[in-house]
Amino acid sequence: MKYKQLGRTGLYVSELCLGAMTLGGNADAGMWKAIGSLGQEETNRLIGRALAAGINFIDTADVYSFGQSERLVGQALKEIGVPRSEIVLATKTAGAMGPKPNDQGASRGHIMDSVQRSLERLQVDHIDLYQIHANDSVTPIEETLRALDDLTRQGLVRYVGVSNWRAGRIGKALGLSEALHATRFETLQAYYSIAGRDVERELAPLVVEERMGLLVWSPLAGGLLSGKFGPGASTEEGARRGHFDFPPVDLERAWACVAQMRTIAAAHGVSVAQIALAWLLAKPHVTSVIIGAKRIEQLEDNLGAVEVVLTEDELARLDAVSALPPSYPGWMLERQDAGRRPQPFSPADKK
Repeated sequence: MKYKQLGRTGLYVSELCLGAMTLGGNADAGMWKAIGSLGQEETNRLIGRALAAGINFIDTADVYSFGQSERLVGQALKEIGVPRSEIVLATKTAGAMGPKPNDQGASRGHIMDSVQRSLERLQVDHIDLYQIHANDSVTPIEETLRALDDLTRQGLVRYVGVSNWRAGRIGKALGLSEALHATRFETLQAYYSIAGRDVERELAPLVVEERMGLLVWSPLAGGLLSGKFGPGASTEEGARRGHFDFPPVDLERAWACVAQMRTIAAAHGVSVAQIALAWLLAKPHVTSVIIGAKRIEQLEDNLGAVEVVLTEDELARLDAVSALPPSYPGWMLERQDAGRRPQPFSPADKK
């Protein structure tokens, strides 16, 4: 397991992060039941195995099974007995936690209420990475930033991040943080997979430019890239997408990617899922890839991805089959910037 610097902070996190979205999900949890319904014993087993493999990063959210995921994570860490300082614990807020108008969003009121509840459910005195989980078009960004700044000053939160925002809004938030002398977003959590590379258009260049950490959710596109599926395939495992078809995927491109990954997986003697994860791990702008599992066997397979080293030729083949169609202004920037890229230096240039 490798460890990478989290954005420009001094914190290091494992290149794989254990996602907790599959935890909880009882009969009253709606879509969360389709995603996963693990109880405490199963949660303890998954977290214990992840920690043993070198993972030090766990990501959850208050909205996952409406607080059940946070409760299960907190209790598991307590029962396992891992020192708090050895875990980088991340959670999120902004999703709807109830039917009332102030039960969601990134307002100061909702943030201040939510963090206290998350701390209680997680049974900790601080959250390492607190993330705004959704876009809030009502609340001014300044209000959100000042609330998060207060939380860091109080020691309840150590770093803050954002998830599922547009590049322009993130850029505005970073500028306001500097102007307000307030804590800034250090991470972006975004959907990214070999079958869904839209993050590369605007968001990836932004995180590189601003030295933010990029945390990847749904690297297997909701299980679609596990290698178990293809055109017309129907398995029990695929039932999840029948109830919760998410994230949206261009199936024609996805199946082309899976076909290429099958060939490469066979050459390495590993699973297709490991190739999908290894492709992401090879991207220099990716900080950590969030993996989720409903069974210990799935977790074991995902953990094996850190041992897969793809060749330059294999990476090029995967990049080619998954390439995004050109879009503006990307294709124009590529054309205009061609002569301005750094060139290798030669001693002959001195003459």
